[in-house]
Amino acid sequence: MVQSLWENEKASQLEGGLAELVYRSNIIGADRRVCNYGGGNTSSKTTVKDFRGRDVEVMYVKGSGSDLASMKAGNFTGLRMDDIRPLFERSEMPDEVMVAYLVNCMIDSKHPRASIETLLHAFLPFKHVDHTHPDSIISLCCADNGKALAKEIFGDRFVWVPYVRPGFNLSKMIAEGVLANPNAELVLMEKHGLVTWGETSEECYAQTIKIISEAEAFIESRFDEASLFGGVKYEVLEADVRRSVAAQVMPTIRGAVSDAKKMILTFDDEADVLAFVSGQDSPQLSQVGAACPDHLVHTKVVPLFIDWTPNAEDIDGLKAKLSEGIAAYKEQYKAYFDRNKNEGDVMFEAAPRVILIPGIGMINTGKSWAMAQVSGALYHRAIAVMRGATALGDFVSLSENESYNVEYWPLELYKLSLAPAETEFSRKVAFITGGAGGIGSETARRLVSEGAHVVLADLNLEGAQKVAAEINEKFGDNRATAVKMDVTSEEQVVAAYAETALAYGGVDIIVNNAGLATSSPFDETSLKEWNLNMNVLGTGYFLVAREAFKLMKQQSIGGNMVFIGSKNSVYAGKNASAYSAAKALEAHLARCIAAEGGEFGIRVNTILPDAILQGSAIWNGSWRNERAAAYGIEPDQLEEYYRKRTTLLVNIYPRDIAEGIAFFASSKADKTTGCMLTIDGGVPAAFTR
Repeated sequence: MVQSLWENEKASQLEGGLAELVYRSNIIGADRRVCNYGGGNTSSKTTVKDFRGRDVEVMYVKGSGSDLASMKAGNFTGLRMDDIRPLFERSEMPDEVMVAYLVNCMIDSKHPRASIETLLHAFLPFKHVDHTHPDSIISLCCADNGKALAKEIFGDRFVWVPYVRPGFNLSKMIAEGVLANPNAELVLMEKHGLVTWGETSEECYAQTIKIISEAEAFIESRFDEASLFGGVKYEVLEADVRRSVAAQVMPTIRGAVSDAKKMILTFDDEADVLAFVSGQDSPQLSQVGAACPDHLVHTKVVPLFIDWTPNAEDIDGLKAKLSEGIAAYKEQYKAYFDRNKNEGDVMFEAAPRVILIPGIGMINTGKSWAMAQVSGALYHRAIAVMRGATALGDFVSLSENESYNVEYWPLELYKLSLAPAETEFSRKVAFITGGAGGIGSETARRLVSEGAHVVLADLNLEGAQKVAAEINEKFGDNRATAVKMDVTSEEQVVAAYAETALAYGGVDIIVNNAGLATSSPFDETSLKEWNLNMNVLGTGYFLVAREAFKLMKQQSIGGNMVFIGSKNSVYAGKNASAYSAAKALEAHLARCIAAEGGEFGIRVNTILPDAILQGSAIWNGSWRNERAAAYGIEPDQLEEYYRKRTTLLVNIYPRDIAEGIAFFASSKADKTTGCMLTIDGGVPAAFTR
């Protein structure tokens, strides 16, 4: 049940009305049962001094494109009420005229564009107004008998308005309804949400929670667990089994939904999702339509529900149903677009954003992990609404054309335009071995800085987790994840890719970078030393590349491999026969994979670095001493020795290698495969030829 999050001690320390509005908005958004991600809006009317020192009545309202849970003072727009109030006398006002007019009402041109529903707040004669999308209220407003039931719950305290797309007409309808009912305490917006108000910010928030709680209690009194979603039809597979199934099919899904633009995937098997996908009525119920207009841009009108009887042995059958289902969904979406399009509309990607699999759970798609999560979070809300609405009556939604006109509404699309522009590695997933080391960690930072999501695979899990945490702190949640992996273990390599599929849906780039190095004269090289180099640098690179190759073929959207070789791949290093031979093996293995991968759009290239001493576990171990001994110098002289032997008289750093990797992984190298790139400052003996 929804609870009040208002803390008097914290609220009492706030300075000014805007600070209270920020606080109220944040605690409303903190509970997604109260308000959707990105949805809802709040306002506060107060008096401020204008640039001439005059008292001016101003309404602060949520700016377009913000989220209540995280917004700050700078995300609100201040508008002069004296300029807005006369609009109530108008009989109509098109959206584009309204938006242009409100720009002229702003007290500061640097403020964001005002919310689509600004006039809803302005026309109501109350100091503080909340518009939210609570699960319980939308359940009531999406029940076919919702208005009649609202009378049972609220008596004559509510105003009911039929569904009208947000804008001038809806705002005026709400205000007129409230003015006509002196007992009104709330507005119920059919198939949309709730409006409440108060004379203080605390009173407004308390009223929001009170009304939600009344609706919740009424729904729960009518709820029957046994008949939830028509009763149980499908068996839910055990947690480890359903995760294994999801990991096996997600690359197939990712390939099928990425024909127009690549997508990142997320997997969700929370209890409410499993209950819904296993319900008798769920296949039909899921196709009724969106539970709330705010969902449409992120979830589309309906999800894809897969007709599959849960069976962990039927992976091929599930893959086939997914491929067929996604193809059919895209055709249906294109037809929906064509039936409803307006002049100038440009179709979104036709692939589903929400995919429901009985016994397994939900898979979401998006341009990033964060946006796929938004689609999933909103569908959790849809499930809650359908649970409530079917406890009350029949679940109803917007008509097809109403849905389309929200999904492709210019004012809704404006919010999407506020997102940062996509960059070179947006929508791509990179798998980096040796991710905790100097080259691996620097490569991860470089790729993430241009939009990638990365998996850091390393025996040193703690080190990889530290790098991932640093990246996520800077670039956002789950842009990087760490897995423990020994490249010589086939089981661990397979498991790491399964974890990658569950985390992001698949992989686009692998950086085969894990390594070690030993040094000894050839006649003193033991079989153990030889096998160690071959296992890590040969077999390890083979296993990592082979499993990536399988996954990339399953996705059918191409792929990119970058091997980190060495100057020693082409140079016969003294006292380093095992290491040099293994590095030569890597370079030739890369060329072999490139020859086979071309028909699948899989490119494979190799970087040949030399003497990367910074941040390297190899160079911080016995290898430094061994190489110094081979050259007859002291270990602390090694860096200068390497610099002087280059023709450019430079040292090479991890960031230099990361730049080479970024080049090979980028669109700039789209027509290059089977290539070797030296990044060694120019060592003539290692020039490729």
